[in-house]
Amino acid sequence: MNTKRIKRDVSGVLLLDKPVGITSNAALQIAKRLYRAAKAGHTGTLDPMASGLLPLCLGEATKFAQYPTDADKSYEAVIKLGETTDTGDADGQMLSQRQVAVSRGDIERVVSQFIGPIMQTPPMYSALKHQGQALYKYARKGIEIERAPRAVTLHQIEILIFDVDTLSIRVDCSKGTYIRVLAEDIGEQLGCGAHLIGLRRTRVDAFTLAEAITLDTLEALPEAERDNQLLPPDCLVASLPEIALDQDAAYYLRQGQAIWLPKLALHQRFRIYDEKHIFIGVGEVGNEGKLQPFRLVVQR
Repeated sequence: MNTKRIKRDVSGVLLLDKPVGITSNAALQIAKRLYRAAKAGHTGTLDPMASGLLPLCLGEATKFAQYPTDADKSYEAVIKLGETTDTGDADGQMLSQRQVAVSRGDIERVVSQFIGPIMQTPPMYSALKHQGQALYKYARKGIEIERAPRAVTLHQIEILIFDVDTLSIRVDCSKGTYIRVLAEDIGEQLGCGAHLIGLRRTRVDAFTLAEAITLDTLEALPEAERDNQLLPPDCLVASLPEIALDQDAAYYLRQGQAIWLPKLALHQRFRIYDEKHIFIGVGEVGNEGKLQPFRLVVQR
């Protein structure tokens, strides 16, 4: 019998350093195979040309994948000034070339205009859906779909390197921010155009790239040591306030029943533990003021 094909009920969070050149889903499938995991998912995609932090969820952790997806993120981006492409990055076809005659002061002035809440129009070459089909599929056919601008927030933009026609920046931003679009918009404001030639994600919520492992390193480990790389599922909801229940309350909540606890704000969510500090899941306070199950983990 080939035991490598037998799926395992393994749960946890893998902080992966995704390499350039593969999709997020391809990276997920490799990790899923290495863990022989029965269930796996990622927490938002990185483009094939991008590298860096990609939290992957195995087993019960997939129930909480939305929390890092909705969290703030940090990137290091390399921008080529003077050239635009149809995709906004180095994978696209050249559209225009213009002379670059800008100073660091020009760049500092322009970059500062993007810090704070802004409206950003998603690119055509993206996985956003229109009538059930990804926008990039329309783009490949030469079809332009009207996209509504959406609100994002750029908390900080730091200039790392500026050398004639190459600009490197560090960006702290909200969910939904397209760094490709930011690169293009910076180029337009500078009057020379630009596109993204390198992108590395360094932070997702409280997770950092320093904690991540590469696929090559992971594959070289024995299976038991791979399991040691996994963080517990509740790390995904560490930003939620904690509630510890006594034995009776924990029992009823695990059965899917709402329980009464005093002084809980309506609609607030909590990460919940039993009397032994075993993670039960996430609960939400309903309209009647009772704590009801929202996402519960299966106890093994």
